[in-house]
Amino acid sequence: MDSALAPNRPAPRALPTPALSDGSVEALKWLALAAMTADHLNAFWWGYRFPALFAAGRLALPLFVLVLAYNLARPGALARGAHGRAAARMAAAGLLATPFFVALGGPFQGAWPLDAMFLLALIAGVTGLLAGGGPRALAAGPLFAAGGALVEYFWVGALLGVAAWSYCGRPSRRALALLGAALAGLCWLNGNPWALAALPLAGLAARFDLALPRLRWAFYAYYPAHLAALWLLRESGLAG
Repeated sequence: MDSALAPNRPAPRALPTPALSDGSVEALKWLALAAMTADHLNAFWWGYRFPALFAAGRLALPLFVLVLAYNLARPGALARGAHGRAAARMAAAGLLATPFFVALGGPFQGAWPLDAMFLLALIAGVTGLLAGGGPRALAAGPLFAAGGALVEYFWVGALLGVAAWSYCGRPSRRALALLGAALAGLCWLNGNPWALAALPLAGLAARFDLALPRLRWAFYAYYPAHLAALWLLRESGLAG
């Protein structure tokens, strides 16, 4: 058909590109840390006594994943070695936390699946391979498939990270659809829809230029330390 005779159709609306200040990213990380702590207190201290804390805890994982994906999608992240450093640090924190994670009995009361720090390490590894392109990108699929069987939230959590990283780096409807599918899967795993609240919270954070300092090592240290503290307190008989 002659383009001159084709009906005028509006051009598809461009998808918004995520843009957050460093302080806002840090605020989301600390919000996720607070949600995780509340969830672990509810699980390991109070035996899931408080449904509101369980609901709040469902925000932790998607917020952590969105923050990680945003940071790894920054321009020059691959050249700076951000993916490899993040994967190594999170795997190290996960290893330190594993004895306490297992002793506390979560999530399936054993060493499998590996705790959420290994999920974040897997996301960093997969996105690093994809960002490298060429032969390296071919290894991303096997790593995703094998790693997803070993970590908390399985392939759903890994897909959330890869989709969020893809959208943050180059917004597309495909990435947005995968992000929505991963969030829906996360809601199904959780048994409630609270994971969906991570997106509006991230959108709200983007509206503010918060001035929060970045504490680079605090998160990696806090994760195993808080699980160790919960285990020690429970063993002392104070929990309940």
